[in-house]
Amino acid sequence: MNKESKFPSEIVELPSKGLLYSEESPLSSGKIEMKYMTAKEEDILTNQNYIERGVVIDKLLQALIIDKDIKYSDLLIGDKNALLVAARVLGYGKDYEFNWAGTKEIIDLTGLKEKEVDYSLFKDRKNEFEYTLPTSGDKITYKLLTHADESNIAREITGLKKVNKEASPELSTRLKYMIITVNDNGDTKTVREFVDNQFLARDSREFRKHVEKINPDVDLTFYPDGGPEEGVSIPIGVTFLWPDATI
Repeated sequence: MNKESKFPSEIVELPSKGLLYSEESPLSSGKIEMKYMTAKEEDILTNQNYIERGVVIDKLLQALIIDKDIKYSDLLIGDKNALLVAARVLGYGKDYEFNWAGTKEIIDLTGLKEKEVDYSLFKDRKNEFEYTLPTSGDKITYKLLTHADESNIAREITGLKKVNKEASPELSTRLKYMIITVNDNGDTKTVREFVDNQFLARDSREFRKHVEKINPDVDLTFYPDGGPEEGVSIPIGVTFLWPDATI
């Protein structure tokens, strides 16, 4: 608890260690101070406008972050996941109960670990990495997605589905936001055309596996009896942050 704050709070360690943010950003410390959830924050969870817009969790996390100089939009997705878990623990305790395949499961959220990542790959505080596609040999640079990227992706996907309701552009759209250059060409049109017309499926799969290995995050996998060997993702929604939610 931070005695200097008028709110009871805790320091949350970010999976990225702050290594992918500029030195000018308060996120570069690799830590965020979050206050305990109160009835005021529970009001956010029942805000129908936020729920309908799909922003209720983001509004809650923003309210819990004490340092208002932090740009929430800059947060890497893995770091945001760490805040999400911390908010649940600070609000309702460490035990998270849910049903999986008809069986009640209880997870101790304080036992969740960060993914193992090779932090030596994080250089010069730049969210930028290089990768050579194994089949085509094309060289790309890419970034790890932030909250701002995810918001833009969601808006673009919604627009595309309005044009074609049968479209399923989630994967290709995410790749277009991740890739910065293709063979040293950073033209946006070139990158998008590459993803649509030249990015081989086998290369796309290997690239996604590569990104998964270096993306700092909380490991949200659990291993239920009788479940798949690779584990199952812990279900997360509004009820994760508000166990009594009936919406």
